[in-house]
Amino acid sequence: MATKEDGHTTLTAQEARGGKELGVMRYVLQISLGLAIIAGIVIYTMFFRGH
Repeated sequence: MATKEDGHTTLTAQEARGGKELGVMRYVLQISLGLAIIAGIVIYTMFFRGH
């Protein structure tokens, strides 16, 4: 619970995060990175292969 000390509000770690920690963002970042790499390879092979 938030407490006031010397005119400042102090929050617990969970309150500061705004909720519980799910770890879902790690998967979103990994999938996005993988898709970006695949897109880069596809674009490279379409435009620069054979030149």
